[in-house]
Amino acid sequence: MTFSIAARCEKTGMFGLAVSSSSPAVAARCAYARAGVGAVASQNITDPTLGPKALDLMAQGVSAPDAVARLVAETPYIQYRQLTVIDAAGRTGHFSGSETLGTHAVAEGRNVVCAGNLLANTEVPQAMVAAFEGSDGDLGDRLIAAMQAALTAGGEAGPVHSAGLYLVRDVSWPVADLRVDWDEEDPITALAALWVLYKPQLEAYVTRALDPREAPSYGVPGDK
Repeated sequence: MTFSIAARCEKTGMFGLAVSSSSPAVAARCAYARAGVGAVASQNITDPTLGPKALDLMAQGVSAPDAVARLVAETPYIQYRQLTVIDAAGRTGHFSGSETLGTHAVAEGRNVVCAGNLLANTEVPQAMVAAFEGSDGDLGDRLIAAMQAALTAGGEAGPVHSAGLYLVRDVSWPVADLRVDWDEEDPITALAALWVLYKPQLEAYVTRALDPREAPSYGVPGDK
């Protein structure tokens, strides 16, 4: 019930993930990334432990493909899971178990891996990779472009209702964790609008955390 993109920005070393699903609050269960380590999408019949486990392995120096192989070998009920992983070197790994739902597919590119299940067609992940590789701008812009391309290519077999965008970089917390947990009409368009709103403020939120003396004003009533 999900399609996603996990990617690395070659210029900045940032990692990001975007995901959408027909089920509510998909990003809360499926999106994982760690600064300097990598990004993971754990989806299909979701096992939320797989994201942190894959990140822990990569933090120890295990490559993305080898981290996937380890998890496949060690995890009960792995045949029900779909997993994509990208590491600090831009290497990608993926797995789709035999019980992955409906039409499903995976596509890999330079610093990017996309996957989905219950898709309208098997071309959706490749359309996402092409959009990511063919777009410019910040990592968040490129991830949103990939999600929009997924919709254009057919997206899920049914309507999607939730979406999320997760970005990490040179600090220990996510610099963006944007979620549309339920939208009857178009959560990806809603997520894109939320990113447009948040993007100009991202640096200010980082500065406020690192050194509030240097932070810009909040721009709200009562702020001096």
